[in-house]
Amino acid sequence: MKVAVIGGGSTYTPELVNGFLARVEQFPLRELWLMDIDAGRLEIVGGFARRMVAHKKAPFKVMLTTERQAALEGASYVITQLRVGQMEARRRDEYLGKRHGLIGQETTGVGGMAKALRTIPVILQIAAEMRSLSAAGAMLVNFTNPAGLVTQALVKYAPDVPSVGVCNVPITAKMMMLQEWERLTGVKVDPARAELKTLGLNHLSWHRGFTIDGEDVWPRLLEGYIARLKTQEHPDWEPRLIEVLRMIPNYYLQYYYHTDRKLAAQEKWPPSRAEEVMEVEKDLLREYADPNLQEPPADLMKRGGAYYSTVATQLLNAHYNDLGEIHVVNTRNNGAVKEWPADWVLELPARVSRKGIQPLATEPLPPACFGLLAQVKAYELLTVEAAVHGDREAAYQALLVHPLGPKADRVQAVLDDMLETHREHLPQFWP
Repeated sequence: MKVAVIGGGSTYTPELVNGFLARVEQFPLRELWLMDIDAGRLEIVGGFARRMVAHKKAPFKVMLTTERQAALEGASYVITQLRVGQMEARRRDEYLGKRHGLIGQETTGVGGMAKALRTIPVILQIAAEMRSLSAAGAMLVNFTNPAGLVTQALVKYAPDVPSVGVCNVPITAKMMMLQEWERLTGVKVDPARAELKTLGLNHLSWHRGFTIDGEDVWPRLLEGYIARLKTQEHPDWEPRLIEVLRMIPNYYLQYYYHTDRKLAAQEKWPPSRAEEVMEVEKDLLREYADPNLQEPPADLMKRGGAYYSTVATQLLNAHYNDLGEIHVVNTRNNGAVKEWPADWVLELPARVSRKGIQPLATEPLPPACFGLLAQVKAYELLTVEAAVHGDREAAYQALLVHPLGPKADRVQAVLDDMLETHREHLPQFWP
């Protein structure tokens, strides 16, 4: 079996390789193709990946290429983890927001919109190439942010290519809750025995249930979490918020619930997060280039993306081996939340098997959460149209409706700045 990784020069790639190494007995990978447009970076990351595989005497080869079609040819799974414009584009996204007194972040607000406009056409082109080049029924597994918005574009404009959007936030939340459970009970639980119940959009979801061996432990877990929040001087969330919602918000919701705090933090830049990551990546690439290095270095955790290897490779494993496991993913609603449009891409638990990605039926969110979700989903749908068609009016409306967007009298100025800032990566807007 062949797996293609588009964006294989990413510093995350060794983590992904580790996931495949951990599953060689179950997942019969024979060729792992790493494709990247940055040949120098690919050589460093790919060389390290090859040493990792040789060290473990794994039964698969690591192939390196700068030609996307060569990577896609005959692939059973295609993983996208690319960044159009590389890390410099992320830095521009962040400072775009800051210039206009708005949140500057790579997936949320105006920065997330700029990233989506650059990314969606590229991902759709990959999907188009998969139709003719990849193995029959090949699945596109997208980790590229904004993951939910990109998946929304795939669902509408490449519905014949099986695809799913994946993020590490749900598994991070799951592991945090298992730690909370261990604090409360003294009992350590295997993550495979636990299931997180969550619903929303990517980076805009609410965790609202947790089971261990099928038993609902959410009430006890929630009370313990609230009690601990009350002992902290600067808790992530106000205890009263959790008491009222009876849910734990995805931490990206701090950009919406505590916008003033996030804006105040931006005033301390530089460094922005992109600038921090640039320095981390310099160190990581220097370490990866060491011909004696055979295991991922500890500094990889500074990059973020905890549990990435688990999320990515176990999803492929569950699909290939028809395991019927429950994973939290971004996928088409398809009536799982019957009160909401079927074509909305949601982040929710789904059963992963040979049949594909089947979202599990669930109750809708309460009005206190749905109001925000509906507003952001409207922004997502408009952004997809803007990205695909180079539609400036749709882009204007997307900024207008976004809760973290500019006021009406500043929308055009922000849009003009966004399109000019990333002009070289937005040909659809500059014919």
